[in-house]
This record gives sequence, C-alpha cells and structure tokens, in this order.
Amino acid sequence: MTDIAGREVVLDAPAKRIVLGEGRHLAVLGMLHDDPVSLLAGWRQDKGLDPATYDAYLAKFPALKDVAPVGAGNRLLSVESTIALMPDLVLLSVMDADAPQMEMPLRQLQAAGIPVAFVDFFTAPLENTLPSLRLIGTLTGAEARAEEFVAFYEEHLSAIRAKLKAAQPEPPRVFIHVHAAPTNCCATVGPGVFDEFVEAAGGYNIGRDSVPGVMGNVGLENLLAADPDVYLATGGAHMQARGGLVLGAGIDEATAKDSFAQLLAAPGFADLRAVSEGHAIGIWHLFNDFPAHIALIEALAKRFHPELFADLDPKATMAEFEARFSPVDMTGSYWIESE
Repeated sequence: MTDIAGREVVLDAPAKRIVLGEGRHLAVLGMLHDDPVSLLAGWRQDKGLDPATYDAYLAKFPALKDVAPVGAGNRLLSVESTIALMPDLVLLSVMDADAPQMEMPLRQLQAAGIPVAFVDFFTAPLENTLPSLRLIGTLTGAEARAEEFVAFYEEHLSAIRAKLKAAQPEPPRVFIHVHAAPTNCCATVGPGVFDEFVEAAGGYNIGRDSVPGVMGNVGLENLLAADPDVYLATGGAHMQARGGLVLGAGIDEATAKDSFAQLLAAPGFADLRAVSEGHAIGIWHLFNDFPAHIALIEALAKRFHPELFADLDPKATMAEFEARFSPVDMTGSYWIESE
C-alpha cells in the first residue's frame, strides 16, 4: 500500500501487533475490528482517548490496561520500547512524517525492519480520512469493514454536496473558537481541520482572513469587529477544569447546556450579534481527529441552512455510526445550539 505520506508500506501478512502513535486512533481501529485492543501491542500516550471513551474501552477490553506505553507528549517516541514489543506495524500521524524529533526514530525503525505507515484524520480530514481508513483496513485484513464505512460516509457527504451545489446558498460567515472558554479569547483556526467541516457544510470560516496557518489567535475586540453570522465553539471534557465548553462522550445534556450558557453569557461573547440572534453552536473538539465528523458536518449544514437541510437528522447519523462502527457505547453530547 501507499500511505498518506506517499511511502510504500509492505507487510507479509495482516498486522496483528500494532503500535499506535496516537492513542485516540484506537477508536479508528475499533471501527474496523470487534476487538481492536487485541491488535494493540503499544501506544504513545500523546493525543489519547477522552476519559469517557477510554473508560468504555477499558470496561469492555480489560487488556487495555496492559498495553505498553512507548512515549508521551510532544511526539516523543521511544524506539527502544517500540522495538522490544516486536510490532509488525507502527501507525503514525502524518504530522510525524516531518517532525524534527521523529527523524532519528524513523530511521531507527526502518533499520530494525519495522514497517511504518502514516495516516491522517486531522490535517486534511475530507481528503485523507477515507484513504487512511482504507490503508488501515488493508494492512489489518479488514478491507470489507473499511469499504462499508466508506460507503456510509460518501452517501452522507455526497447528499450534502449535491444540495449545496444545486441551491448555491450564501455561506454564513463563521468564527471558530477552539478550546472555548470565557477567558483568554480566542484561539481559532485557518485552513484545515474544522475549517474543512465548515466549508463542507456550506459556511465560510472567517479565520481564513486573519490566521495564515492552521492555528492562531484573535482578540475579543477583533472578534466583535468581525461580527460573524455564526459563533462556533469547540469543547470537551478537558475544558471542565478551565470553566469552558464541556461536550463529548459521557457528557450529559444538562452539563453541556450549562457550560454553553455560561460561555455565551460571558462579557464580550454576549455582545456578539451571532449570540444575541441565536446563531451559536457548540461542538465536540475531538471530531477533529475522528471519522464520525460526518455527523458533525450534517449538524452544521442543518444549522447554517435550515430550510435546505430540513430533512437531515445528524443525531440519527451519529447513532448509526455508533451502532455500526463502534465496539463501545459512545453516548454523550456532541453538539449543542443556542436557543
């Protein structure tokens, strides 16, 4: 196979001992295998599963507690620990391909004869999600399951694209506030990641006008002056300690609503036209690295263009994703709208 970094990957047989470069990609393996933990020899404890999802996997697959760590933050990988596990495949993010701190580890893995494959569900999700899933499916002997998801994903995305192409609606100007909290406003994004979700749903990310790279910051005064049509905030369980937006697996609706209401009532945010007119949306931040983002795109399309997408049921799409492509319960609050 050719991976997302354009490198040839050759295996003698489907991988049975995998080292994951990002812990959260266990949920991607779970889309393809009923017992993904049985394939897991080790994982780098960087960008891990959210707490509720980890607990769900641990409850169903107790062997998860014995999976060996091979590194931690800042894309550090212990080659010694990885080689000791004798993996038949190391799955890394495409962001590792050019990371300076990974140059030597990659050489050492190659010298040890351990195959490495790069995948991407983050930097260019609409372009790379399906090729990455097909790559993992082929390398682990789960081609049929991968193609089942590809059909599901393409059916939902093509329906949105067809309607947008036919109707050509005016895209709302959207401000994306990532890791949203009432203080230290405001981290946002330029091209890539959430920008692609907004565009696919028929919106325009105004961060493109002020953030040259993937991430950047906009002051509250600049946000008020920009006067977006839609305020889009991302959050997760990790924001609870910071008094920010709390959403995701294991988060009940009342908790999500309360955290969103407190965010929108904060000085400055309450003055936004998008907030006063009821055009504010909160979404789970970890959609940014997970193929279930197809349900998020539907939720955004329905919010941006309610008349055009009145027939969409993104909650049903998320429920179908859980039933067909997740070995564990993913019940939680994944997006929320102002009332």
